[in-house]
Parts: sequence; C-alpha cells; structure tokens
Amino acid sequence: MTDLDARALREAYDSQIRPELPDPVPAGVTVDRDGPLFRVLGLDQRGFLTYRTLDGLAGAELDALIARQVEFFRARGEAVEWKLAGHDEPADLGDRLRAAGFVPEDQETVVIGPVAPLAAAVPVLPEGVRLREVTSRADLERIAAMEEEVWHSDRGHLVTGLAREIEADPQSIAIVVAEAGETVVSAGWIRYEGDGGFVSLWGGSTLPQWRRKGIYRALVAYRARLAQQRGKTLVQVDCSPDSRPILERLGLVAVTTTTPYVYTP
Repeated sequence: MTDLDARALREAYDSQIRPELPDPVPAGVTVDRDGPLFRVLGLDQRGFLTYRTLDGLAGAELDALIARQVEFFRARGEAVEWKLAGHDEPADLGDRLRAAGFVPEDQETVVIGPVAPLAAAVPVLPEGVRLREVTSRADLERIAAMEEEVWHSDRGHLVTGLAREIEADPQSIAIVVAEAGETVVSAGWIRYEGDGGFVSLWGGSTLPQWRRKGIYRALVAYRARLAQQRGKTLVQVDCSPDSRPILERLGLVAVTTTTPYVYTP
C-alpha cells in the first residue's frame, strides 16, 4: 500500500476503524448487537449504530433490521444516529433509511494519510496562543462552552462523553486545547484506534475571530506528533468542507464520505 493509494487506505479504514466502538467501554455505556449492527448507548446525546459491513443484507431483510432499530429507540424515547459510509452496500441503503424515518444530516469526507509528514510540520501559532493537553472536567466544560459559541447549540454531551473515555482508559485519548490567555479558542482530540496503525482526529472547532491563523493546522501537527510517539502510522479524519482543503494540502486523501442519518422518536 502506498501512502496515497485511496482504495487501499479505504480497505484499511474498513478493517481497522470500523465498526467504531469504544474500547474499552466506559462505565455507563453499553454495546449490544443485532446481526451485523452494533448499538452503542450512553456515550453521546443519542444512540449510535455502527458496523463494518451489513453482510449482504438487502431488500426485506435489511428493512427489517432498520425497523428493529426504529422500534428499539422509539421504545426508549431516544434519538439515534446511523453512520452511513458512501461506499456502503446496498446502494439504496440511504433511501431505505429515509423511508424508515431517518433524516440525513451534513455529509463529511473521510480523509486518511501518513502520520510522519503531519508530525514534521511546524505551524506558527499566533502570538499569545499556546497548546496544552487537558483532562480535567473544568477544561472539558471550557471546550464545550467554546463549541457552543461556535455552533449555537448545546454541547454538554461532550463533557460527559469525553470524561467517560478518560476515566475508562486515559491512554486511549488525548485532548488538546488552544488557549489565548484564559480563553479556549479551539480544541481537538485524538483517539488511538486499538493495536493497528491508525489514530483518528476529532474536534477542531475554532472561534470565528481566531480562524485562518494556523491554529487548526497546529492542532493537527501536535496530535500527529503524539501519534508518532505511540508508533502510529496513519491518521483518519471525518472532515467538514471547511477543513477538507487544509487536510488535503497536508497530504491526506479522500477515501469515502460519511453521513449521519438520525431517527428521532
């Protein structure tokens, strides 16, 4: 596999990242299984449905699997996200989810690339901005407050979810903030994906007045160096249209898309 072989990178993504399950499972979180599908409960503000493949399910059998998830979460009175990859089969899966009441949210692009060039980058931070690794609940609350300012919606679930991951295994995740004085201006975290070569990057939201100053690139480089220290070789990001050009300039390549399909009782 070459660093820029998109097909091979996607195959590695399918085999090493998917299904996207917490490991170890934090306290208060449960994972159960329905055929090829895994249900994750208690990690976020809504349930999560994940899988590697659907094992060839199609037609009435696939509709029945989808219907069971709708009934399960309707009974709980809880919303749920079905994470659909652009290369998932069958090709009409998105149509079947919509027919069952799932609503697609914004599509993201999965980009993957080698860790080493990212780790070697030395972006220049704006004067007065520093990067710092954090674990305390107070810092997690500051991250959530920053994200609420960016997205104008409640981000309290981040505090609970990240705190549970840290408590379950502090070596499985690292959280980095960019601070200007006492203000969190951006934040991102890295998850070390099991024993394989992958890490995944999350977060990256930045206050509007601090964008286009190299902070996001600096957060990427910092986390890539953490990955390199752990012997990881590949980095994966589900990125927005805003961050995709930055990541592609840094050497990552698009391998597929992901779309959250959300059912709300």
